[in-house]
Amino acid sequence: MAVDLKNLSPKELQAVIADAQSKMKFAQSNLVQDVRKRIDALLSISGLTLADVYPTRGGKKTSRKSAPAAPKYRDPADPAKTWTGRGRQPLWFAKALKKRGATADSLLISGATPKAPAETEVKAIKKAGAKKTSKA
Repeated sequence: MAVDLKNLSPKELQAVIADAQSKMKFAQSNLVQDVRKRIDALLSISGLTLADVYPTRGGKKTSRKSAPAAPKYRDPADPAKTWTGRGRQPLWFAKALKKRGATADSLLISGATPKAPAETEVKAIKKAGAKKTSKA
């Protein structure tokens, strides 16, 4: 059943490819059905369920969302505006930092810990230093 691919036209090659892909899908679905039957047989023989074997797959899904973060920074001009220190900086925070003498620490809500530089910021600082030394 070997087909000489060298002598086929592009249309004939496309037909061969399409036929092979459809046969591959059929074979894949047969394989999946066979494996499911084997798994079901093993589970029924042992008296187990899929949730027993794979607790996170067959059982209830648990959400891993954590509680919302507490705000760390407050806008001095409008105390209702706060920011947790996560994600993109709000416009009011960026504007406040541009003012003379304002720092991120000065915008902290009392009791909040100062923000440590993010890993990406540290990498950017190191990268900038490396560029300066390599140009010299």
